[in-house]
Amino acid sequence: MQRAQAVSQLQIDDSQVIVTRWDFPPGSETGWHRHEHDYVIIPLTDGLMRLETPEGEREVTLEAGVCYRRVEGTEHNVINDGEAPFAFVEVEIKQ
Repeated sequence: MQRAQAVSQLQIDDSQVIVTRWDFPPGSETGWHRHEHDYVIIPLTDGLMRLETPEGEREVTLEAGVCYRRVEGTEHNVINDGEAPFAFVEVEIKQ
């Protein structure tokens, strides 16, 4: 199945962090990727996303302003499985 690409906007890339805003129209995805750094997600809107991982798929509900973190090496494809767009800011922490 061919999905639209989620839209990323790099905001900061310096010696300490990489900050990227991600916007997901309904049905869009990031594509499979592996995170090279620990990171924090800051949802800007509510949303329903599906994560495809090597271990399988799962749904995650985003709540605006409710942050979470993941570790370096996380591999997945993030998909907007809802009917409304959602957005978040990803802050990757360089060690």
